[in-house]
Amino acid sequence: MVNKPDFLGGSGQDQFRPELQVESPEGELHLRFFIPSHQEFALPATGIREVIELSPERITPIPNASPLLLGTLNLRGRVIWVADLGQFLGESTALNTDRAEISVIAVQEQDTIVGLAVEEIGGMDWLDVQNLMAPNSVPDTMAPFLRGEWVLKNTSDNMCLRLLDQTAILRSARWAG
Repeated sequence: MVNKPDFLGGSGQDQFRPELQVESPEGELHLRFFIPSHQEFALPATGIREVIELSPERITPIPNASPLLLGTLNLRGRVIWVADLGQFLGESTALNTDRAEISVIAVQEQDTIVGLAVEEIGGMDWLDVQNLMAPNSVPDTMAPFLRGEWVLKNTSDNMCLRLLDQTAILRSARWAG
């Protein structure tokens, strides 16, 4: 039956379908997400180990740790710290952990992995870093961790998408408490 030409989808001349070809994307792949204050951020996909949706019970609180830290998480046999990214960036609104699942972005640089808990994952998008602009009116607590921002043209109030620097986040002295 496999040898029959009609099983293969016709005469063989129409098997190459150019409409199924994927165009090469512009820019670099980024993960878009929101913190509790509804600000939107992005991280380059190259620095993300994985994105996890997990129950808050899987995060073990650690007494006397920095208030930025929600606790630790066992990620495939490795214990990593999980931080409230919004509070790390200086936002006053804490992440609501009283819900069924929390979104955690595990970022990695060399041997260091940290879980960044966020309000909501927005998805993956190809973004052109050539169009990054200098951050505009950014709080001092956030500025050291930004690489730039894109102004979103399809929004009524010119909202921006801010690109974070995960290396600066992972190396920050702010973790010391």
